[in-house]
Amino acid sequence: MVEHFHTNVISKGKIGGQARAMVVTSSIERAIDYYFEFCRLLEERGSQYKAIIAFSGEKELPNKYKEYGKMTEASLNGFPSAEIEDRFKKDPYRFLIVANKFQTGYDEPLLHTMYVDKILTDIKAVQTLSRLNRAHPKKRDTFVLDFANDPEDIKKSFQRYYKTTELASETDPNKLNDLITELEKHQVYTAEDVERLVGLFLGASDREMIDSILDTCAENYKTLNTDSQVKFKSSAKSFIRTYAFLAAILPFGSAEWEKLSIFLNLLIHKLPTPEGDDYTEGLLDAVDFNSYKNTIQEEQRIILDNEKAEVQAIPVGRSGGITSPNLQSLTTILEEFNTRFGNIPWTDSDRIRQQIAAIPKEVAKNEAYQNAIRNSDREVARIESDKALMSIILRSMTSGLELYKEYQDNPSFQRWLQEFVFERTYNQNR
Repeated sequence: MVEHFHTNVISKGKIGGQARAMVVTSSIERAIDYYFEFCRLLEERGSQYKAIIAFSGEKELPNKYKEYGKMTEASLNGFPSAEIEDRFKKDPYRFLIVANKFQTGYDEPLLHTMYVDKILTDIKAVQTLSRLNRAHPKKRDTFVLDFANDPEDIKKSFQRYYKTTELASETDPNKLNDLITELEKHQVYTAEDVERLVGLFLGASDREMIDSILDTCAENYKTLNTDSQVKFKSSAKSFIRTYAFLAAILPFGSAEWEKLSIFLNLLIHKLPTPEGDDYTEGLLDAVDFNSYKNTIQEEQRIILDNEKAEVQAIPVGRSGGITSPNLQSLTTILEEFNTRFGNIPWTDSDRIRQQIAAIPKEVAKNEAYQNAIRNSDREVARIESDKALMSIILRSMTSGLELYKEYQDNPSFQRWLQEFVFERTYNQNR
């Protein structure tokens, strides 16, 4: 946990370098054991960070820590219990080790990572893991490393409260080879293309030299039929997502996989959707390319230092199946919108509601989305739905900036609208 947090959370600048972690333990004794071990390892590592422990009452463990007598969270932390939440927001404190505290009702946007060493069931599982679900302007993801629970049990716990939850039971690194086979089958790129581009990229060569390789590959992609384009692009995205996850926590490194990941990350922005109507192309291309270049060079060094970790679940690819529609009425959903976002000072709230009500029908017409629904899994379809939605949001700028600005600036509103649109179109189109 200590090693993972330093090399895969702090060193990667999660939440702008402000990320915190919670360690969920099964008992007070277990929490105390963790606390002392964390203190030892952090000091041994020469880390600038410290841990806080949180539990109720007193605990005496004469067989282990007799010199401490009766221990409380205040005596171990060196400050009153009432200060725990405020102290955790500030350095040097980055770890919060808990025993039946702060698992419900605790809202800390800087909380990014959770290490779980406790059996969680039903509402407790939902409440505990949801501590990570607090928005921060710089929070782009969260991470859970669970040592105690079976994925299926967690899925069942969430299923009761959110009926479209999906959770994969395993991540098999060998499936990356299957994705590579699918990618190479379409002959969009060659091994020489990958080697040349990565050499230029890591050598900080001019963008024109790199673009020439990418443009050639993009032209090869455009010669494919629609089905092949969908399969290639979805496989590329799946490889990027899965390799990024595995590279962050596995104790091995593959130079070939790393090179291909760099190559595909750059190529994916050059590939048009099958309908050839990407409204964000050109708007974000230069920004994405330049900002990503700095990030990947840092991540490569971090990956080389990563030696101790374990693999947890992430979906590599899943065949689609027919699900029973579980749709709320439009009236109900718009009532939820009014409840959650009615306090936004819209200039014309009725017009905004009409715009939102019309969006699902427009998204459903998108050919790339329709192809993904027919030929790919739910995850790929979700990506195409979000892209089609973004295109419509951009078009809405011609009649006013309000909807566009709220979508871009308000992550909660963005997630709600993406979910609203996808759930109203996916099952109906299938």
